[in-house]
Amino acid sequence: MKILLLTDINSSHSRKWAKGLADRGIRVGVFSISSPTEDWYTASSIEVFIPVKFKPGVFSSGIFHKIKYLKLVHSLRKVILAFNPDILHAHYASSYGLLAALSGFHPLVTSVWGSDVYDFPKESILHKALLKFNLKQSDQVLSTSKVMASETSHYTKKDILITPFGINTSEFRPEPDTAIIKQNLVIGTIKTLEKKYGVAYLLRAFSILFHKYPDIPLKLLIVGTGSLQKELIDLAETLGIAGVTEFTSAVPFTEVVRYHNRLDIYVAVSIDPSESFGVAILEASACGKPVVVSNTGGLPEVVIDGKTGMVVPVKDAEKTAAALEELLFDPGLRQSMGEKGRSHVQENYEWNDCVQQMITVYENLMSK
Repeated sequence: MKILLLTDINSSHSRKWAKGLADRGIRVGVFSISSPTEDWYTASSIEVFIPVKFKPGVFSSGIFHKIKYLKLVHSLRKVILAFNPDILHAHYASSYGLLAALSGFHPLVTSVWGSDVYDFPKESILHKALLKFNLKQSDQVLSTSKVMASETSHYTKKDILITPFGINTSEFRPEPDTAIIKQNLVIGTIKTLEKKYGVAYLLRAFSILFHKYPDIPLKLLIVGTGSLQKELIDLAETLGIAGVTEFTSAVPFTEVVRYHNRLDIYVAVSIDPSESFGVAILEASACGKPVVVSNTGGLPEVVIDGKTGMVVPVKDAEKTAAALEELLFDPGLRQSMGEKGRSHVQENYEWNDCVQQMITVYENLMSK
């Protein structure tokens, strides 16, 4: 079987899918408009195709910028002829989905990711029509969550299959960090520091706890970087928690599991419904951590409220603080939620099972 993925070669999620398929003996090609920032594909014998000529801004949401994709269709068709795939799989319906639709190749699989169905079609009638066209050309549409599949159904009558993004639980597992002497109870998150992820509400919730219980050694760990980093650092100063708040720079994926294991409680209080799937939440659960998440997008789908974590209202620092307070004073509850969370991931989101599910989608299309 040969699969040609149309996706951003620098996306950690796309990288994981490509390597997961290649590890199963599938010949994988990646067609990307972005040039790779590192060589992660050679070891897995993944073939990479980058158009020679394109201009920055090709990913702009402006409708006229999409015309630039017409210049890339010829390059894609040449790659299809050379690679001769059995399946063309576009990741992201409004960008690579357009290229795939214009290529005329079938069978075509399109995976929706989030903003391509939540935000893009709402920009104008033309944007909406473009998304509908891309989905219409697809032989199979995939979504990582039920809530995003529901949103996608507004733009297509096709059946939408749920193919969740899995977690390698042999890699993400509870493991004490021997390099750190544990003196604090650490609350934190691993997120890009952008507005949609609601990190400011985490800082405010932590501030409530910190000032309410000054004798408890609390620490806040914010892992990641983004356009709001300085603003959030300033907010921590304003809230009086700068001395107990650690901001890291971006960390490589190989280090993510170590930071999960530094935490006692993982928090993801996003404010945007386009947060379609909680990969980092599942990583934390796989590491045996209780989680607190906001009730938006696909986040509640990956948490069993009251068993593997707690679901709180969106943009509600007080309710978030209350959930953290309950976990703070109940070590047994933290342990129980962490253990049940890991079991939940193993039973429903194990990486190898999710890869096999994707392969089954391919096989079913080829058999038709």
